[in-house]
Amino acid sequence: MLGSPRDDTEMSGIPRLNGVIRALEQGQAAFCTFVQAEVEAALGVASSSYDGIVFEMEHNPWDVRALRDSMQYLLNRAQIVRAVSLAPAVTPMVRIPPNGDEKNQWFAKQALDLGAYGIVWPHISTVDQAYNAVAACRYPRLRSAALYEPAGIRGDGPAGAVRYWGVTQQQYYGRADVWPLNPEGEILVILMIEDTQGITNLSDILKSVPGVGAILIGEGDLSQELGYPRQYDHPSVKEAMARVVATCKQHHIPVGHPHVDSSNVERILGEGYRFLVAAPTRSFAALEKGRQLAGRS
Repeated sequence: MLGSPRDDTEMSGIPRLNGVIRALEQGQAAFCTFVQAEVEAALGVASSSYDGIVFEMEHNPWDVRALRDSMQYLLNRAQIVRAVSLAPAVTPMVRIPPNGDEKNQWFAKQALDLGAYGIVWPHISTVDQAYNAVAACRYPRLRSAALYEPAGIRGDGPAGAVRYWGVTQQQYYGRADVWPLNPEGEILVILMIEDTQGITNLSDILKSVPGVGAILIGEGDLSQELGYPRQYDHPSVKEAMARVVATCKQHHIPVGHPHVDSSNVERILGEGYRFLVAAPTRSFAALEKGRQLAGRS
């Protein structure tokens, strides 16, 4: 419902496309990873069991051509045929460069127009910034339309996304909305809480801004502000993160952890995190063993 009638006959038979949303709406934990927008990185995770990946473009160059190519190489025709579904095996999302107070909606627009299923917004600290983040991921509609707020500001140019999703234009319009505000929406808005101001305002954000799909804690920047950079086990850092988790639980919003590995995943699941982001690992086992056997260790 984006200001024009929706053809429900066109919508029938299309399953949930966003695998991260699929896991979250079933009450499960969703597993993702950060990767660079590079073809090799996309190929490396295309056959993995991750629910989704986040192309990391906050601290890497904003290169839409590289993002487009990476998303294409993430698709696997054999997987699509075996699954008999348009849903990608691994759902692509993008972390965009601007901090929340910069309000550069066009980064989200370009990523969504390529077919991304979610946007990670860094450094969201206020209700106004959160509202902008959700609004940027929605198309405009009449004030009289259902689910009007947050009022959409995304420009209309979805040709690339329509092709990537494998749907008609009207089908895309019917599903290109934010979840869980729109239960049929396939776009996940993830807000990063990375400072004490964001923690203080988080309850108001979640009460005032419908359409937030998940909160991801930026513990690196948070630990910097607290005076314990990247000391993730410091009591002050853990206490601040626990406040975020508690607030998200109170408002029934999934909360994410950005640094998940085999040593902490059990604890993180036990603490109630449901959006788990692991760094892609590269093994040097063969190199290390070879150097040892060759007497070069």
